[in-house]
Amino acid sequence: MIELRAVSKWFGAFRALDAVSLRVEPGRLVALLGPSGSGKTTLLRILAGLEAPDAGSVWLDGAEATHLPTRQRGIGFVFQHYALFRHMSVADNVAFGLTVRRGRDRPAKAEIARRVADLLELVQLSGLAGRYPSQLSGGQRQRVALARALAVEPRFLLLDEPFGALDAQVRKELRRWLRRLHDELGLTGVFVTHDQEEALEVADEVVVMNQGRIEQAGSPTAIYDTPASPFVYGFLGHVTALPCRVAAGRVVVAGVALRVEAPDGDATAFVRPRDVRIAPPGPGRPAGAVLGQIARVGPLVRCELRLPDGTLLDAEAERDGFEPLGLGRGAAVALALRRVHLFVGASGPWPAEPD
Repeated sequence: MIELRAVSKWFGAFRALDAVSLRVEPGRLVALLGPSGSGKTTLLRILAGLEAPDAGSVWLDGAEATHLPTRQRGIGFVFQHYALFRHMSVADNVAFGLTVRRGRDRPAKAEIARRVADLLELVQLSGLAGRYPSQLSGGQRQRVALARALAVEPRFLLLDEPFGALDAQVRKELRRWLRRLHDELGLTGVFVTHDQEEALEVADEVVVMNQGRIEQAGSPTAIYDTPASPFVYGFLGHVTALPCRVAAGRVVVAGVALRVEAPDGDATAFVRPRDVRIAPPGPGRPAGAVLGQIARVGPLVRCELRLPDGTLLDAEAERDGFEPLGLGRGAAVALALRRVHLFVGASGPWPAEPD
């Protein structure tokens, strides 16, 4: 188990972490998600012992480790840019953490060779033991870096933007592979990412950070479906924020009347593109927007809608459902909203439903 208790960190006048407390249960894979400067990498480095907190404490498996050296924490660390030794072969890179041990802690050469062979098979690089980093693809280098971190048999695995330097397709393949590998090994892991899709797909729990604090922590489903703050809602995927006003349990968003159990007052409605439905105007379906740009992206159609007040609203639909409507740029359309969340001042989220 990993636990941070009220950890704070300053760099000069900049507060990187502000009394952050976090608990990672054994065998869980947790994603630290947030924009640049939110404190996620600083938190990871404090866990690894690469930075010291200015306040608070770090606990590993029930024992305080705040001032424990990195080598004594049982940590495996994977960096974004691999940090492989260019003059060493793949096998030597993987074995490095074992060969530098001293005295009785250093395994015999035969044991090191066996462990390296097992790890290369685990990361699907068995035939590349004699190659050098320059002879590998980016995805292969990152798998070597992961094998090197696992070679020392860590209790905890920490990864800092592990796929950030890779192209989109390789990144998608590797994050699925990491999830399967984690399930097989059962390690307790924490990884840093700014990629919302990566966090939601790979992690057991997502911790959203902003300005050195934790905005929300929970399962990927809970984080996505019920964001706890406007920041979380805006950060997780594309969303349109629309001003509105709640009165007597009713609210009008983009011209659509909705009911909501929220207090009266000025509010902000958050609408995701996939929750916007469009159709040709007709009886009971007055025109509420005009179609702007239309982009066909694989099986999806992404539309820009201009509301009467000039506000732009994005919509997303399946091509199979959109194409038969015969709608083109400049067409007037009727709107319906499937799901909307409101924040009234600091309170929310309040789900709003069709009236």
